[in-house]
Amino acid sequence: MLLPQEVIRTKRDGHALSAAEVRAFVEGLAAPEADPRRWTEAQAAAMAMAVLLRGMDDAETAMLTQAMADSGERLRWAELDLPGPVLDKHSTGGVGDKVSLMLAPIVAACGGFVPMISGRGLGHTGGTLDKLAALPGYQLMPEPAVLRRVLREAGCAIVGATSALAPADKRLYAIRDVTATVESLPLIVASILSKKLAAGLQALVMDVKVGNGAFCPDLGAAQPLAQALVRVARAAGLPTRALLTDMNQVLGHHAGNALEVREAIDFLTARSREPRLLEVTLALAGEMLHLGRLADTPQAGEVRARDALASGHAAEAFARMVAALGGPRDVLADAQLPQAPVQRPLAATIDGHVAVVDTRALGLEVVQLGGGRRRAEDLIDLRVGLADVVPPGQLVHRGQPLLWVHAASENAADAALARLAQLVRVEAVRQSQPAEPGPVVYARLGEQA
Repeated sequence: MLLPQEVIRTKRDGHALSAAEVRAFVEGLAAPEADPRRWTEAQAAAMAMAVLLRGMDDAETAMLTQAMADSGERLRWAELDLPGPVLDKHSTGGVGDKVSLMLAPIVAACGGFVPMISGRGLGHTGGTLDKLAALPGYQLMPEPAVLRRVLREAGCAIVGATSALAPADKRLYAIRDVTATVESLPLIVASILSKKLAAGLQALVMDVKVGNGAFCPDLGAAQPLAQALVRVARAAGLPTRALLTDMNQVLGHHAGNALEVREAIDFLTARSREPRLLEVTLALAGEMLHLGRLADTPQAGEVRARDALASGHAAEAFARMVAALGGPRDVLADAQLPQAPVQRPLAATIDGHVAVVDTRALGLEVVQLGGGRRRAEDLIDLRVGLADVVPPGQLVHRGQPLLWVHAASENAADAALARLAQLVRVEAVRQSQPAEPGPVVYARLGEQA
């Protein structure tokens, strides 16, 4: 048994870790408290800091990823004899990012199978599980037998990770969160990919968000992350593509849990499809279908995805998934979503165009309203959020709503409106012309099928 302090010393001094040293670290994270192999909080924190400061090469990161995936159970789908590939997508997070809710059923309608292991929100970005929690009765953590049945019958199942899935990552993430080591690129890559490997995927598409509402504020930060994810995934045997997509404004119309589920249903049923949200969703779907060999090219995959939307098959897959997991039986017609008791507009005070908006600040407003967490254990209000957010650059008239605040009380709405009035500004057209809309998909990186 390798001594923790010797493994830490190796990395502290800038040397690459051996496979045995990586395994010792991961076993030390996952071992029970009474187990002599268990590393203390101080040792795990010291190791995280050593990795942050000294880095890891791709080989080390791949070994760490595999070891963390092996630290718990792995989902295996061979016994289901599925007639299509097992695929997934992961987003680095953004404001109003409800893409998973539409993407999983779209891919399922095209012949893929999507066991999407999702997380809860923390900070200014919303979590897919919190959104689905707004559907009454929806099982976020189903038993394995239920998960297998739903995946087989609906083609997709968006659920949470059990404590048995990559437990080493769960402990390390909690330590990173309180030791200023969250930003370590190798640890970010290993954290994301270990859970995806444990989910038994055949291919993965990464949506790396870029902009003032994202973890990566610019392409200079996003490209190394996307490249590392693709390289390490390939080394671990998981074909992966990465798209760098825009997060300089709210994605879609709404930000807030129940509001985003409502928008996703409207999207699937063709009641409303915001163009940027549609473009990102189709681009990711095209890449997934291509990697899964369900389309000859990503462009052909996008055509198949459009057809799945137009035919209603994607909406039907979503409805089957929700019903099979205990949600409303007729979710497309009556989702039974909770509604905030107070809904008030922020109106434009002059004619002009909406100036550039700090998207991260809008996400934090949702948190302030109660729709997000300051700490992991916080309870959230699924009803609240920001609706019908006017995008930057759009021309507006005096008195026109720039957004609607959905709040739990008049006092909460008053406070939010006062803050938002400083965040969402309108500039007179004569002072400066609105910028042309930029690209939604900046770049595509990684394997071709």
